[in-house]
Amino acid sequence: MVKTEHTDPDRATLTELAGGIHAWVQPDGSWFINNAGAIADERGIVLVDTCATAARTRRFLDAVDEANASAPIRYAVNTHLHGDHTNGNALLPESAVVIGHTATREAMLREALHDRLHEVWDPAPDWGISSYRAPDLALHGDLTLHTGRHRVELQHPGHPAHSPGDVIAWVADEGVLFAGDLLFHGVTPLVISGSVEGALRSLDWLAGFPVTSVVPGHGPVISGSAFARVLEDHARYYRFVLDTARRARADGLDPLQAARDAELGEFEHWPDQERLVLNLHRAFADADDTDPDPDQAFGDAMEFNGGRLSCGA
Repeated sequence: MVKTEHTDPDRATLTELAGGIHAWVQPDGSWFINNAGAIADERGIVLVDTCATAARTRRFLDAVDEANASAPIRYAVNTHLHGDHTNGNALLPESAVVIGHTATREAMLREALHDRLHEVWDPAPDWGISSYRAPDLALHGDLTLHTGRHRVELQHPGHPAHSPGDVIAWVADEGVLFAGDLLFHGVTPLVISGSVEGALRSLDWLAGFPVTSVVPGHGPVISGSAFARVLEDHARYYRFVLDTARRARADGLDPLQAARDAELGEFEHWPDQERLVLNLHRAFADADDTDPDPDQAFGDAMEFNGGRLSCGA
């Protein structure tokens, strides 16, 4: 099993991918260590996601502020509900409009899952945030932001994938795609909140974007030339999860037993291997038309991992 060794958060970088379009990439992309972005022009800034903790979000906001001469943040897009992409909403100016899918808003108003599962992580993250800000503006399908120089298209794949409310931000004039957690580059994907079949289907949808650069939810920025390969890697992994789940159910195994018996093969080098257990819980639940029990799923993931899950947030 690959044990993740987390890197210094000060290695996070803000990189300009095209005119005014920046990617905030946080190594090593593991649990709660996400990517975000900023799209800036003369009218202000559109953020794509925030970060898990107050400290990480402030680093991100300070870098964006410095790169854009303190231009105002007009909008902040949440690509989905998870706290590594949304906790920092609470630190945004009141004047900024937070945008997300209807399912994201509803889920964030119901419960902050990581608070209930605080004992899962080692070390336990210091969130530094005591309140949560759900999207102010909720979309159900697509929405286009006209910000001046850039047209930012917010789109939903039309079905659950990584989560029920995944939203991508597409800047077509520059070929830059912010994919959120529909893509994990070099990191084990996670779909316990969504659908394994849906995540697989979303890859064909993503392949339709004529990209020059893709900012995944976790891991390094993906060049246009590498995009097809990354999509293929994801597709093979999701098929591996589905095949493992089918065989395990036929043999009367539970998700933890199935994960222990599985041969990761080409996916063995991806960190956070314990996510296989969580993804199998999702696949088992989908086969039964139910939802997985988060407490049971994360408990099994810790059992598989031999202890709490490594988190450098």
